[in-house]
Amino acid sequence: MGRKNILGMPVKSITQTILPGATIGVLGSGQLGRMFAIAARRMGYRVHTFSPESDTPTGHIADVEVTGSYDDLDAVRRFARAVSVVTFEFENVSAAAAAAAAECAPVRPGGDVLHITQHRLREKTFLARNGFPVTPFRPVNSLDDLSAGLAQFGCPAVLKTAGFGYDGKGQTRITAPEKAEAAFASAISGGNRELILEAFVDFECELSVVGARGLDGSFAHFGVIANTHRNHILDLSVSPAAIEPAVAREAAEITRSVLEALDVTGVLCVEFFLRRDGGLLINELAPRPHNSGHLTFDASMTSQFEQQLRAVCGLPLGSTELLRPAAMANLLGDLWDGGEPHWAAACAFPEVKLHLYGKLHPKPGRKMGHLTALAGSAEQAAAQVLAARAALIQNMR
Repeated sequence: MGRKNILGMPVKSITQTILPGATIGVLGSGQLGRMFAIAARRMGYRVHTFSPESDTPTGHIADVEVTGSYDDLDAVRRFARAVSVVTFEFENVSAAAAAAAAECAPVRPGGDVLHITQHRLREKTFLARNGFPVTPFRPVNSLDDLSAGLAQFGCPAVLKTAGFGYDGKGQTRITAPEKAEAAFASAISGGNRELILEAFVDFECELSVVGARGLDGSFAHFGVIANTHRNHILDLSVSPAAIEPAVAREAAEITRSVLEALDVTGVLCVEFFLRRDGGLLINELAPRPHNSGHLTFDASMTSQFEQQLRAVCGLPLGSTELLRPAAMANLLGDLWDGGEPHWAAACAFPEVKLHLYGKLHPKPGRKMGHLTALAGSAEQAAAQVLAARAALIQNMR
């Protein structure tokens, strides 16, 4: 009998190296896939992308853009038959779609990784059962469950939908017990029946580690990145993070252990809270390149996107050496409120790199691009990238 996936369906398993000239399939078509496709085409691979949209950031770079629903499993199978390996740039793809693709081509990371990490309750349960430090949590299926959770954790606490959430979507901070009923009603109004309550963490800062694990079990990481969020969306990432060396070593070791526990082949980001007492708590996992790792595209010997390619193709992992300290600032659709940003103003900063994703319609909160600055120190890089972003508006025509 051959291998089977989490749904008990057969999985096509190929262990040999997938060499340049082969075709890589990407489920998802956003900016992560775009930068992955740039890395893949530079190394001589062809790229096919599959998503419900057309004229997408990934599709602009890919050789073939296939438009279809993830629920159309026959279309997913046809897509997978035309490629040598399938990977993800977006984790909110159904487990059934991942399983269908795995019947026709290797899927890396595997659908079981996707199944766990796309669902907050499954993810937290997996981490806790494997001894990883996580935010205290409990499942919520009723208002009584929520009330009991608030009695256990106190207020504030955070109520989240269990599935398909990112950039702060599906989250409500409950500041007092009397607000529980309204928060619960709002959370289930969209048809969400599975919820999770997490204790509020008074953290010092938010950190992330992007790690990669090869087909042979080898491991590499890009160091610890410090992150600042605004309205639950990543705003600024700085590398290296200004933390104690012992904390950095612990974060990297936890990341390695998570990738090994999940048996990941590919790239996965672990997002951490650094508590005020110096302890680390895992906040979330992302089984793909991560927004905070965008700065590796310019600042590292091997970017997170090339590393994903190397891992899923069975190639040796590349060096993750940080060539210079760096900072990345997101460019959201809000920047377009007064008209087209003044791109020349940002480009006037000689150590700042501009990345735009080819999205035609800016919307508030939508990630349209990013800036990366390189400098002699992380602090200087952060100051440069923020100044360049401010110039986009200050010098707007």
